[in-house]
Amino acid sequence: MAQQKNNRESALKDYVEVNVRVEKFWEKYPNGRIETDLVSWENGVIVMKANVYKDLKDELPSANGFAYEKEGSTFINKTSALENCETSAVGRALALLGFEIKKSIASKEEVENAKLQQNEMVTPEQIGEIKTKALEFAQAR
Repeated sequence: MAQQKNNRESALKDYVEVNVRVEKFWEKYPNGRIETDLVSWENGVIVMKANVYKDLKDELPSANGFAYEKEGSTFINKTSALENCETSAVGRALALLGFEIKKSIASKEEVENAKLQQNEMVTPEQIGEIKTKALEFAQAR
């Protein structure tokens, strides 16, 4: 288990977190702006678009990014799929503008999320079992 965690951390070391890209953007473009739009939210699938402008007065974005997330597909998406999707869209837009691209356009969060989805798909039945066990545990106390 510890070896698996070390392998995951090693694979992610060259990816940058979105907050780092955001900080770099504001350092370089203090008069810039980042706008996000909810493109769609249907059948548990969220699509977001982020536009990044170097200056408040710019009419057209310097870059944009899209992202999608499925509600409940990961632990974080059980409660924060919209926020997660927005963060990914912003990260991709900033990467396309050239911020903190070490290995890929994908952010560290996106790669980590994808790896978790591949390895840890939780079924609705498993969620039900976890809730039942938690209730039983709480009632026993």
